Amino acid sequence: MKKIIKQQLARETTKDKPGMTVGLDLGDRYSHFCLLNEECEVVEEGRMQMTEAALRRRFEGEPRVRIALECGTHSPWVSRLLKTLGHQVIVANPRNIPAITASQSKNDRNDAELLARFAAHDPRLLSPVQHRRLERQQDLNLIQVRSTLVRARTMMANALRGLVKSAGSRLPACSTESLPVRARAAVPPALTAAATPLIQQMALLNQQIDAMDGQIEKLNKKYPEIGLLRTVPGVGPVVAAAYVLTLDRPDGASNRSAGALLGLRPRQSQSGESDPQRRISKTGDSYLRSLLVQSAQYILGRFGPDSALRRWGLKLAASGGKRGKKRAIVAVARKLAVLLHSMWRSGRSFQPFPQSQAVVAMA
Repeated sequence: MKKIIKQQLARETTKDKPGMTVGLDLGDRYSHFCLLNEECEVVEEGRMQMTEAALRRRFEGEPRVRIALECGTHSPWVSRLLKTLGHQVIVANPRNIPAITASQSKNDRNDAELLARFAAHDPRLLSPVQHRRLERQQDLNLIQVRSTLVRARTMMANALRGLVKSAGSRLPACSTESLPVRARAAVPPALTAAATPLIQQMALLNQQIDAMDGQIEKLNKKYPEIGLLRTVPGVGPVVAAAYVLTLDRPDGASNRSAGALLGLRPRQSQSGESDPQRRISKTGDSYLRSLLVQSAQYILGRFGPDSALRRWGLKLAASGGKRGKKRAIVAVARKLAVLLHSMWRSGRSFQPFPQSQAVVAMA
């Protein structure tokens, strides 16, 4: 994805490069900016309130400029606003700019100037990213809020079990969804006053999560590719919807780079003859990565249906020693990310045992 974005950005910036460049360091309440002319000399510096009105007062009606800003909480709506005002916007990936993030003289003023200088010289130095469309972002917000509710429910379930265990009793082994019903009869009378609020909140969270599951289920009509990805065992509506809405479009990355994009590829530290084996990078969206790991656990688990992917993962787990199972889960999750991306691009449903290209050509 990064390579394609850089190529598109390079073509765009070489054809129509504005004369002035602005570095905009976004803050929660105030933002600092630095304006450079064509000779990369500082023309203006200052700060403004982090509001739409303030941004409009500063940039609306002004000649078209190139504006560089870091990816963060405010960057989606700020970049969309500045684009509607007619400016060229570059959203930088802060992970890949150590000159800014690891600077010994880091402050908002210096960050704004460095962003401007990088953007004026070569925008590819900023490892630019593209925010998804507003409609897709709103649908993705639904999945992210559901994740927050599920984490809150899990935290309350653990607190309730710990509370009962500290009194010498135990709650029955059951799913988190059914725990509020089964816990009422199992909680000791002495703990009723303390446990009741937790049980009531868990029951309420169950209702809210069920309602959100119904809304996520309806996304199939809006995005037909979600139904296609759900043909893979272990990939339910939440996993498929999160995959489609997070990656945004299938042509943004190659099939092979999908795993690396989600942080499932081992880090590289090769130098000369030295090429040590390292852990996965864990870059990209952490929630989607955790969902793919859960799907991989199901594929390799006792209820996973037979498939080429399952056989490959089990073989890898058997030959990996003590940590073989954990490594196999991550490897299957990476293969699953690549498989889902390939299905999305080709429009083909899941095949447990796909035929080789040579056999398909002969047929």
